[in-house]
Amino acid sequence: MDDERVGRVLRALRRRRRLRQSDVAAAAGVSQASVSRFERGHLDTLSLRTVRAILAAVDARVLLEPRWRGGEVDRLLDQRHAATVAHVMSLFQAWGWDVATEVTFAVYGERGSIDVLGWEPATASAVVVEVKTSIVSFEPLQRTMDVTARLAGDLVLERFGRRPATVARILVIDDTATSRRRVERQAELFAVAFPARSVEVKRWLRQPSGPMRGMWFLSSTPAGAGIQHSVGSHRVRRSRDGRSRHG
Repeated sequence: MDDERVGRVLRALRRRRRLRQSDVAAAAGVSQASVSRFERGHLDTLSLRTVRAILAAVDARVLLEPRWRGGEVDRLLDQRHAATVAHVMSLFQAWGWDVATEVTFAVYGERGSIDVLGWEPATASAVVVEVKTSIVSFEPLQRTMDVTARLAGDLVLERFGRRPATVARILVIDDTATSRRRVERQAELFAVAFPARSVEVKRWLRQPSGPMRGMWFLSSTPAGAGIQHSVGSHRVRRSRDGRSRHG
């Protein structure tokens, strides 16, 4: 981030709105001196919260993009996401669910994918699972899950040959202190959208009955140890002696 350029942007936006530095300071809840330092490019003297508040006062925002080892951050996050998806898949299979991962769809202009689509034939229950290694914003997350839950009936019919009697929604969040703090900041929104918590979610998955919307904090296994990161549909069949056999 070019601090001097960001400062010039703030000055240009302030002047475009015909505001004084004191006006911006009052709207942001900071001192005029902070606005002055910002415009001179001295961002290293200000907290991130102050930077965000000042930009918000002129209807702007700052985007942070961490860099690591030549842009390998996305690969690092993808590995953690894949490990968490694989962990979810293994638990579903152990509890007798048929699962499909990375289920893509394109219906009437709505495009996307479902991290895990589960089907329990005995109760005709389906579940759409969204896996997040970090929580940034609640609104787009809710919109995504609204779409996938609405389309789940047709997707289950296509994948597993039957239409579900009920469709549950589960948000799986990588269990880190940061994720828990971010959820806590928006606790009321998450409580309404996903009222069931980890214990209730697992209980429902073992004995599905009726609709369910829940949030499940789940740690990814280290490097996906002992889990195959395969994509597609999987079936767990039980033999007469009660042992699970993966098909």
